[in-house]
Amino acid sequence: RTLGDAVRARSWYREFREIVLMCVVYNIKRAVK
Repeated sequence: RTLGDAVRARSWYREFREIVLMCVVYNIKRAVK
């Protein structure tokens, strides 16, 4: 594997994790209401 693929995979994982966190926060806010 090249270094570029590793960096791309790491950034993709970070973006995916942020999207999941936003969904979780959104669901919690909706559940509180």
